[in-house]
Amino acid sequence: MKLTGPFSQIITMQGLPPKGALADDLLHCIPNGGVLWENGVIVSVGDFNELRRSYPQAEADEINRAAVLLPGFIDCHTHICFGGTRNNDYALRVAGSSYLDIARSGGGIWSSVMQTRAASREELTEALLHRIARHASEGVTTIEIKSGYGLNPDQELKMLRAIQAAGARTPVTLVPTCLAAHTKPRDFEGSNSAYLHYLQEALLPAVKLEGLARRVDIFIEETAFSAAEAIPYLQACQKMGFDITIHADQFTASGSEVAVQTGAVSADHLEASGDREIQLLAASSTVAVALPGASMGLGMQYAPARRLLDAGACLAISTDWNPGSAPMGDLLLQAAVLGAAEKLTTTETLAAITVRAAAALRLEDRGVLAAGMRAQMQAYPTADYRDILYYQGKMKPYRVWA
Repeated sequence: MKLTGPFSQIITMQGLPPKGALADDLLHCIPNGGVLWENGVIVSVGDFNELRRSYPQAEADEINRAAVLLPGFIDCHTHICFGGTRNNDYALRVAGSSYLDIARSGGGIWSSVMQTRAASREELTEALLHRIARHASEGVTTIEIKSGYGLNPDQELKMLRAIQAAGARTPVTLVPTCLAAHTKPRDFEGSNSAYLHYLQEALLPAVKLEGLARRVDIFIEETAFSAAEAIPYLQACQKMGFDITIHADQFTASGSEVAVQTGAVSADHLEASGDREIQLLAASSTVAVALPGASMGLGMQYAPARRLLDAGACLAISTDWNPGSAPMGDLLLQAAVLGAAEKLTTTETLAAITVRAAAALRLEDRGVLAAGMRAQMQAYPTADYRDILYYQGKMKPYRVWA
């Protein structure tokens, strides 16, 4: 058993309502705090001196500087298993080409597919571990990682096995998601619906058998799949026992309605969501996931985070870290910038990358510093938690526990 502290402040993220707007007076702060933990699980959180008196046998892990402790961040939407780069796409975009135009001309997702197919499983694993290590150094202790750059059974399984292999070599928690329905591959002869049926028959049973993912995703958009094509696929995935999530409303609205209709765990992107979509999400149990990194990479509007919260939705924030539209992958920076643009409170922003991001992955054992939760934690070199967002991502944790 170990007692870590004292911290100038511990921001526990305890006691927050799961949905809707969050005032800053709801944020639970413990001054001169300590965390008692054992075997990676928190035993108690409270005043450091009281914990030391109550547990004299605990091994001391002393903090001898000003420090603020937060739960580890949770990045609930990434594509960080990939080969190659798409720097040419970025150059075309900043020169005036649209994301959809680039995709239609041979760039976009298909470019990443060809480069990922050319990489071995071992090469994908090593590149993935490098990105995970960077994320972990910035306080991210749980990462969702999608496939979706293989787009045939063998290549999708290669990606998911690379994620599994990386997970065995890092203390960071990896949550794999099968995104074989990213777009219909150009080398598949048949309709979109035929491709989705092919995935149900030739890929998903193997994913299930090997335990490679418990989640399935689909991209609903003009260059990918329509709502009508997506619904039967998602329902079939649910019958197989998968959780479902949806790339929704990135350029055109319709995906979030499908997410609500099918009971998806989350609807991610939402840059094109309007009043109707916002009200649907707010009235549902589907988590709304904003991806400011994609907005920054594409030079487009942010998801309507303020309106989603005010309507009563559960809002998470994630990076969408990928080689095309969101290559930055800095969760804290992106959350701070979105918070400033959308006028989110400090509590709303921090909840969106901790406890509410955990809800987007159906993980009930993290995102909060409390007894029985995972001891995934990070400490910042300041005595005032408000500095963390104030510096908009330039202040990084000096120590991370995963």
